[in-house]
Amino acid sequence: MALSTRPFGRTGWSTTAIGFGAWAIGGSWGVVSETDAKATLHEVLDGGIGFIDTADVYGDGRSERLIGDVLSERGGDRPLVATKAGRRLTPHVADGHTAAALEGFVDRSLSNLGVDRLDLLQLHCPPTEVLYRPEVFGALDDLVVKGKIAHYGASVEKVEEGLKAIEYPNLASVQIIYNIFRQRPAGLFFPQALAKGVAVIVRVPLASGMLTGKMHRDTAFAADDHRSFNRAGNAFDVGETFAGVPYEVALEAAEEIRAHVGADVTMAQFALRWILMEEAVSVVIPGGRSPEQARGNAGADALPPLSADAMSAMREIYAERIAPHVHQRW
Repeated sequence: MALSTRPFGRTGWSTTAIGFGAWAIGGSWGVVSETDAKATLHEVLDGGIGFIDTADVYGDGRSERLIGDVLSERGGDRPLVATKAGRRLTPHVADGHTAAALEGFVDRSLSNLGVDRLDLLQLHCPPTEVLYRPEVFGALDDLVVKGKIAHYGASVEKVEEGLKAIEYPNLASVQIIYNIFRQRPAGLFFPQALAKGVAVIVRVPLASGMLTGKMHRDTAFAADDHRSFNRAGNAFDVGETFAGVPYEVALEAAEEIRAHVGADVTMAQFALRWILMEEAVSVVIPGGRSPEQARGNAGADALPPLSADAMSAMREIYAERIAPHVHQRW
């Protein structure tokens, strides 16, 4: 059965509601072999998923190159491929986001992906100050004119950053964290994005795997897995790891959620379907390190809408257990 589709903002594109986030096949999630990474990508594409999100820093370009290789091998119709730029800057500061630097990053991504034009380039969680510099967005407009990118957007950490980004008239999309543990975007940002015709890409939908219900107090993570090394935000924003929720708190909340998951439905599928209840969401991009994970995530598309009771329960769990830890931070 074909996956459902949604409009991608005002671009004229449509995309499957379930996409694929290609961070895990690049790096920072433990070892993923090239064979497994490519098998996962083939499963994603065989299953009809029409949107892949990556970045130039995922495995220092490895994720982009794997995607480019698989799409070249397959030929035929291509999914929309979004990538990101800016995190290669050292230091990662606002002043580094120059027209020349951005074009250099774009040229590298074009080579990695083996294409002449990027479908969507996103600023990669830039310092907040970048969103107050119209010259940066002017540089992106110039790249559109040059034919190097079709559209551009911004990946942000905070609701306030998303609200600022959508003020730029040519901005096509905002990528933001939204899941049962991070509900704040639905309050103000989503209605405004929807009104402006800005596509919303939801990342970290499963809270780094916590919302799969498969983790426990003794779960071990590889040393090169961000769920091991970034729990305190030592490498990048702590909100990217378990959605910023302390591990023990998240485990207890996940157990409460489990009670509301129906029979023949995985907890991951339930969590993804919860996200898709929001009209403003254009595409949700769960990751995966195996074909089985990719196949299971895609299965969320076929689930019926969640009940009013289930939706109410998720709001209550968030308000009581999670919001004190995350709501005002992001």
